[in-house]
Amino acid sequence: MLFRYFFSLMLCFLLGNASAQAENASTYKLASGDVIRINVFGEKDLSIEEIRLNDAGIFSYPFIGDVRAKGKTAAEIEQLLTESLKGDYLVDPRVSVSVLTYREFFISGEVQKPGGYPFQPGLTLRRAAALAGGLTERASEGRITIIRDQDASRTPEKATLDTVVMPGDTITIDQGFF
Repeated sequence: MLFRYFFSLMLCFLLGNASAQAENASTYKLASGDVIRINVFGEKDLSIEEIRLNDAGIFSYPFIGDVRAKGKTAAEIEQLLTESLKGDYLVDPRVSVSVLTYREFFISGEVQKPGGYPFQPGLTLRRAAALAGGLTERASEGRITIIRDQDASRTPEKATLDTVVMPGDTITIDQGFF
């Protein structure tokens, strides 16, 4: 009986987590440094296994030319490619776009190994600090700021170790006063 309850609870947790990750993937806005895969069903020449968005968030695609992906979701790119290929090139194109590698986030200050690290969905500041070798003994858990990549004003926000990290974010962990 207890096993069934525990199993049901774990199943609900896993399904909820998968749903949250799917939601994040569907609302994730592409930008410079992201690597995507484009698959056009039945059209090997139009499928691209791996393409990195350039500094302007643009990639070049056969027959279409430059495609501005910055600020768009994978679903929006799918729709744009489908509409562009339909008619002149294909009758009923079925296009899928997926993010292979997210752009890096950056962490500096009182961590063992400051620098850029690959983003992973569900990443918190606590896990980001662990990826950077952990906090130094002088680090202050109360003096953490984050600059969101999507924030055009680049204004630092106060953050905690439980704050969610997004691709391209810049995290600074300051020294504590003893």
